[in-house]
Formats: sequence, structure tokens, C-alpha cells
Amino acid sequence: MVDLMVDSAVPMLKTWERRIENGGGRTEIKIDEDLKNYSADVISRASFGSSFFKGKQIFMKLYELKKAVSKPNLLVEITGIFRHIPTRSNREVWRLNREIRSLILQAAKDRDFDDGQSSRENNFLQTILHSASVAGNGYCSGSGRNAEDFVVDNCKTIYFAGHETTAVSATWCLLLLATHQEWQHRARAEAAELCSGKPPDAQSLLKMKTLAMVIQEALRLYPPGAVVAREALEDLKLGTLNLPKGINIFIPVPTMHLDPNIWGSDAAEFRPERFEHGVLNACRLPQMYMPFGVGPRTCLGQNFAIIELKIVLALILQRFCFHLSTNYRHSPTLRLIVEPEFGVDLIMSKVGLN
Repeated sequence: MVDLMVDSAVPMLKTWERRIENGGGRTEIKIDEDLKNYSADVISRASFGSSFFKGKQIFMKLYELKKAVSKPNLLVEITGIFRHIPTRSNREVWRLNREIRSLILQAAKDRDFDDGQSSRENNFLQTILHSASVAGNGYCSGSGRNAEDFVVDNCKTIYFAGHETTAVSATWCLLLLATHQEWQHRARAEAAELCSGKPPDAQSLLKMKTLAMVIQEALRLYPPGAVVAREALEDLKLGTLNLPKGINIFIPVPTMHLDPNIWGSDAAEFRPERFEHGVLNACRLPQMYMPFGVGPRTCLGQNFAIIELKIVLALILQRFCFHLSTNYRHSPTLRLIVEPEFGVDLIMSKVGLN
């Protein structure tokens, strides 16, 4: 899917180039929404193949749903009772869920499984539909779920997990590169050498060691997911704690990533070189590094996300130089994922003209 990701980035890059030209060779760009649109395009193409434009409708609804469910409500968080009361916000959530379900099922029904183009495509929806087709043989049995629920739930999971998380991670990477020019120069030189002015391909992506270190360090400092949650399936003892069956355990990822006892006295600093020899040698306890979760439930889209990040960053670095705008206000905030509260503004120019 490398070519797919490159194609998705082209409109954003051309838009930035036009804005820079119109600004006399230098302009300020708020990058957040552009990167979210890029990631939305990637996941839509990956999910729906040639019908990816239908995914854009689903994205709009999911974005509204995310905003609706991420509004803080202490009573709901403590009791859970109000989740089932037909309040204004709950009715909005229920409406969006119905509309999203309808759009996903319509996209699935529109697939041509005879000899049309869709039957030859390799995308997530095709795989999900194939899995759902064996639901009657026990794939979904035992959980009370039918094939339609299986399709809808998996599509929603892919969208939620694969869209804004990657876009926000790219935003943090660019912010850190904007404030650490030496690493921006190193990453640009690597991309220029490996790609020779062309879009990255599968082979060049494997060789991007500097960019990999930058991404890993950005994910350490600003992990998209703030917690890893687990439920105790039986009574157990964790250290000196006795945990009863059914209790939920929340592991604060930023705390794990910034512990000076694990990462050293420079734990709060941007130092990609700590990953020069891989995650296993980056800190005293490598299992404390969990931007994609940990254990058997580690994010299935980890490799997909890393490739997507490498591609968009390599394309941007080859075309643009950038610095952090004085309008930027640093305020990481939790809205289901950790993102810049006020967005990220960069002063951008074309490579060789700054």
C-alpha cells in the first residue's frame, strides 16, 4: 500500500506549495487538519479500495461521534447511569451510530463479488467481508454477534484506531523536527539520499533509520493513547496489590515513557539517538515503551502506521523546510488521544529557498 499512501499525500503537498508561492516563498501553515485529511484519505483507500470516496462520508460522521463521546461528563464516568438516558448528547450519539452503521453496511452491499473490480481488490473491507461470510460457521457465534455487527464493528475500529492517531503522531513529529533543526537536517539528508527526489518505495522505507528514530522518540514523548487498559480475568496478585477478578487496570503510558529511573535524567528531552540500537536498548526496561500497547493485544496496525508516518514525513522533508511559528501555544490535551489543543503552526518554505 506504499503507492496508495504516496498518492494520498500529493494533494496536501501541492496545496502547501501553492500557499508558499502565494506567500512569496514563505508562509505560515496550520498543519493539523491537512494531516488529518491525508490520514483519512489513506485509511479510506485502504479500507474501501476504489470506493474510498464513500469512506469520506463515514469519516465525517465518525469525527462528529468522537467529539460527542469525548465531552467530559463526570457523572457518566463515575456511575455510567446517564449513558442510557435519552439526554440531548446521548440522542446525538445514538443518531450518529445509526447513520454510521447504515453507511458502512451500504458500502458493503455495494461491493460486486462476481467479476467486478472490487472482487480483485486487496483492502480491509474485502477482508472483513470474507471473514464475516463464514460467520455462520462459527466465526461470530458464541458472542451474540451477527455478520452485520461484525462488519460494522471492525470498520469503526479501523477508522478510529487508524485515522487521527497517525495524523496526530505526524503532527508531533513535525513540531519536534521544527524545534530541533539538527534532526530535521539529518532526516532530510537521509530522505534525499535514499529517495533521490522520488517518492519513497518499500526498499527505501526499510533503510530510513534516522526517520525511524525520530518517530520512535516522538511516540515516546507524545504517545497517542494515554492509557493501556486491562481487566483482571481472575483474582491475582500484582506486586504487593491483591486484584479481584473483574477489576480494571489502567496503565498511564506517558508516565511509563517519562520515568527518569527507566529512561535516564534526560527522559523529558527529545533525543532520538536513544533508539539508535532499537527499542530493546533504548531504556532499562523496554517493556515500558508502549505507544502501540503491549503484549498479545499490541495494536495490529503498528506497521501500517509506521509506514504511513515515514512516507508523509519523507515527502514533506524532501520538499519543505519549516520552523515553529511564534503563534504556537504548547498545550497537549487528551481528547480520546493526546493532541495539540490549539493546533501546530509552522513557518514553511521550499527546500533550497529558505
